[in-house]
Amino acid sequence: MTGHVGGARPDGAAARRGGFTARNGWLVFAGFLMVFGGLMMLFSGISAIARDDVFIPTPHYAYEFDLAGWGWIHLVLGVVILVAGLAVIRGAVWARIVGLALAGLSMVASFMWLPYTPFWALVLLAIDGLIVWALCTAPGLMDG
Repeated sequence: MTGHVGGARPDGAAARRGGFTARNGWLVFAGFLMVFGGLMMLFSGISAIARDDVFIPTPHYAYEFDLAGWGWIHLVLGVVILVAGLAVIRGAVWARIVGLALAGLSMVASFMWLPYTPFWALVLLAIDGLIVWALCTAPGLMDG
């Protein structure tokens, strides 16, 4: 008997053994959101490159790119977010920092994507906001 409530040790031994901790939980949550958001961005990029009929025509949009140009941006960003999300799930510290930057870029891209697919762009904005929140609130990055 360890003498601690539930056998938990206050010195972080569970984290060193690879056990489940609150830190791991938030990072796994953020990683899965990154994988999901990356896949959705990847699929919307493929759809835009194929010039699918799901997009709203926007003749005088301030950030006017060809739809295929937006598709390539979303495709590349989606793949990079997907890979970084898998690395966050595996526990890579670099992926946590890169994930914050990628989620920010994804928020900008989704904001600019609003006229083409308003509902889906808002969903991706919310997912990216949750990613930033989960990556920032999980302890361990600045703990020393």
